[in-house]
Amino acid sequence: MALTKDTIKSVLAPVLPAGSLLWVSVCETYASIKVQLPGAGEAEMNKAASGAREAVAALAARDGAALDSFIVEFVDHAGSSAKTVRFGAMRNAAERPAAAPTPTTSQPAGHTPIPGLAPQPAPLANIRHVIAVGAGKGGVGKSTVALNVAVGLARRGFAVGLLDADIYGPSMPTMLGLASLDAVVQRGMLQPFYTHGVKCMTIGKLVDPDKALIWRGPMAHGAFKQLSEQTEWGELDYLVIDLPPGTGDVALTMAQSLALTGAVIVCTPQKVAQDDAVRAARMFSQLNVPILGVVENMSSFVGDDGKVYDIFGKGGAQQMAQKLSVPFLGEVPITMSLRANSDAGNPTANFTGSDSAGKRLGSALEEMVTNLEGQIALTAMKQGKSRPKLTIS
Repeated sequence: MALTKDTIKSVLAPVLPAGSLLWVSVCETYASIKVQLPGAGEAEMNKAASGAREAVAALAARDGAALDSFIVEFVDHAGSSAKTVRFGAMRNAAERPAAAPTPTTSQPAGHTPIPGLAPQPAPLANIRHVIAVGAGKGGVGKSTVALNVAVGLARRGFAVGLLDADIYGPSMPTMLGLASLDAVVQRGMLQPFYTHGVKCMTIGKLVDPDKALIWRGPMAHGAFKQLSEQTEWGELDYLVIDLPPGTGDVALTMAQSLALTGAVIVCTPQKVAQDDAVRAARMFSQLNVPILGVVENMSSFVGDDGKVYDIFGKGGAQQMAQKLSVPFLGEVPITMSLRANSDAGNPTANFTGSDSAGKRLGSALEEMVTNLEGQIALTAMKQGKSRPKLTIS
């Protein structure tokens, strides 16, 4: 049998204070809950999390259900995350059952670890800059921009991670050529794929590639938190997050749970795309996420002969950036090689083209990455995150 929201609610009713359980999310062998305990201190939240874990684990054992991960998130009156306690991790469906991993953080006193379900550390503590790449609508090339930003930064010697947070339509398995690779779990943490100089994690490698993810908001919320917080990223200079289109649950979860350096908005020259991009910009502003700039994708089509065609118009995203008083990071054209390299999972080739169209694309991508680097540095200074560097030569 599988766990359900109703059965979890029933076993938690006598464990948590009345009215404190805000919602429950269950997806296959993963469950998460959101709890509000006004005035509770660290010890009280740890005790509540441990009690909830024991109740749900006992329910799973009684019903013969698998429980690989259980997350307890405590929120304040505004809905912002105050503390998150994680037990277990997402695991590969083909992974063999293993002995209980050694806990990596201390547990509340007086509680015994459940086999296979150990608390996890905060894995984003060693990441200097977290960059979200979003758009107001789908089909504007947001994933293409996020991927090439990550690869471009990695080519400059930075340690870079790429999180494919487009829960419903993950494209990185194709664009990074991950088809032959399998997800691996070690020490209770997902191990990111490493290719083209970038560490990557995507839900597209954790589910059947042909399976439609028909998930409600809380399930997408839980999946994003597990992908971001239960991946062993290590030390990174940049983590680039490819968001799903629109202004929904994943973007809200990200803004509330991660310390973002800022966001990049992707738009095409068309008026209809600009309207939606403005909404995305307003969302980030309301969530107090700095906007690093706007990228105009599909700014033109460049043929192999070097001739330029303004299929969708020209300069619309730059004008929108000016109206919003945010930086314009650059224009990225469409080329035949960009399409071919994306389908072949070879993004590095976008920077090394030798023909007229390839050189134009490579130059545009390098300019975009350079401008983004500058905006990140400025934003980090404002946030007090920048540190002096000493170079000895």
